[in-house]
Amino acid sequence: MDPKKPRDSAAESARAAQFPDEVLERVLSLLDSHKDRSAASLVSKAWYNAERWSRTRVFIGNCYSVTPEIVAGRFPNIRSVTLKGKPRFSDFNLVPQNWGADIRSWLTVFADRYPLLEELRLKRMTVTDESLKFLALKFQNFRALSLLSCDGFSTNGLAVIAARCRNLTELDIQENGIDDIIVLLNFASLSSDIDFDALERLVSRCNSLKVLKVNRTITLDQLQRLLVRAPRLTELGTGSFLQELNAYQCPDLERAFGGCKNLHTLSGLYEATALYLPVLYPACANLTFLNLNDAALQNEELAKLVVHCPCLRRLWVLDTVGDEGLEAVAMSCQFLEELRVFPANPFDEEENHGVSESGFLAVSYGCRRLHYVLYFCRQMTNAAVATIVQNCPDFTHFRLCIMNPGQPDYVTNEPMDEAFGAVVKTCTKLQRLAVSGLLTDLTFEYIGRYAKNLETLSVAFAGSSDLGMQCVLRGCPKLRKLEIRDCPFGNAALLSGLEKYESMRSLWMSACKVTMNGCEVLARERPRLNVEVMKDEESSDGQAYKVYVYRTVAGPRRDAPPFVLTL
Repeated sequence: MDPKKPRDSAAESARAAQFPDEVLERVLSLLDSHKDRSAASLVSKAWYNAERWSRTRVFIGNCYSVTPEIVAGRFPNIRSVTLKGKPRFSDFNLVPQNWGADIRSWLTVFADRYPLLEELRLKRMTVTDESLKFLALKFQNFRALSLLSCDGFSTNGLAVIAARCRNLTELDIQENGIDDIIVLLNFASLSSDIDFDALERLVSRCNSLKVLKVNRTITLDQLQRLLVRAPRLTELGTGSFLQELNAYQCPDLERAFGGCKNLHTLSGLYEATALYLPVLYPACANLTFLNLNDAALQNEELAKLVVHCPCLRRLWVLDTVGDEGLEAVAMSCQFLEELRVFPANPFDEEENHGVSESGFLAVSYGCRRLHYVLYFCRQMTNAAVATIVQNCPDFTHFRLCIMNPGQPDYVTNEPMDEAFGAVVKTCTKLQRLAVSGLLTDLTFEYIGRYAKNLETLSVAFAGSSDLGMQCVLRGCPKLRKLEIRDCPFGNAALLSGLEKYESMRSLWMSACKVTMNGCEVLARERPRLNVEVMKDEESSDGQAYKVYVYRTVAGPRRDAPPFVLTL
């Protein structure tokens, strides 16, 4: 080795760190990735300061990992904030009501430090009408609001945003319990009636409208009137298809869809039936994303629709399409990259409907570019999963949800260990994994040994002993989120991650064998972690029923409700 090489490298690094601030800030402004910018800030103090002053967007994956005051002090010129609140298991009602994650304290600081804030994107946060009114009054240049799985607000708060934010270009409301330059209008998740005349006037004024997603109260004839006034749409979420059209309305609706030449995303289709699906065909040629999560289509109906979608990259369907429907997808959508199959009725225990391994296999044979899957089914085999990942080895997200807890391979009656062993051995790019079925510690030994790029792991009703969790914590160097419920993992498993948790974003454990004593040891050994325990009425003395662990630079949170004990 040339002994001068290290010195040359050091000199080059020093010269790179001595760029004028203006040059550094210009270079850093070209980096879009949060990870890349964070890495650049570690080069030197000069790069740290340049990154600090040039950053205009910030992503915060846990609202309790840092305080708004610390964020504002670190980044003085932010224009866009993305903020996440409650743990993901709140989607399954596992996080108690009034747990926290209220946006108001953040808005109060932002109003003082970021008066030019333009975008706010929230997920699983509590947002009251008062907070929305505060937002509308304090930020004069506000342009974009996105609320995903948020709670606490009503249409009254949204009305203030629409009325007071004159520069608004995006209002996106998804999965939650205007002006003439709006480019995104999404109220598909709202259950209340819409003043259609007001909506029609709004759409007529929005010459730049690109995204329109209405709720099920909008009828087909109303949809037709909106479409002719929004020819530039790229994303459309329709209303209800439960309407009888006369001989004149049906051709008018078909022509309206035909006028949507730029459409690449289609969703909604509430109560869609075979009778009116043909009106969609003229708009399907350029579709890349078809979301049928609200349309309980049968296999024949899906087959007739996807044959008109040759460019499809993403498809979401209900399991009413059956294996035959997925076989039609395999024949028509060779460029498919993402497939999500949701259960139409997850609480129906009958096994003579839905999808099985044969539909999944068909897609893997016909759609070799598949790299993201979420698949709810009632039966699966080890051999099928092994074949699927052999056909599609580039999976980055593999979420297989066998809905009957502890379900073995229904052909051999063996555990599903080899299925997930095949996944982690074959799919070297795997970043997110959800496991299900009858699983022993062997599954987790495979994960720890082979899943070296895994970032998120979700586990339910699985494992034999503490060894399973220990294997994952020891063996997955990039693990950032670990979600566990109803597993036999106890204190030994929890404490095996002492060296790991500070490099992770969060750990969730519920209905496991962790005790208060184990949680107290973790909190004592790792004071920079917040260890929160939520006790349930059914939990026995000393048992920590729900445990949420996350790294933070803010210390214990100040708004914890009485049922949350921070150790």
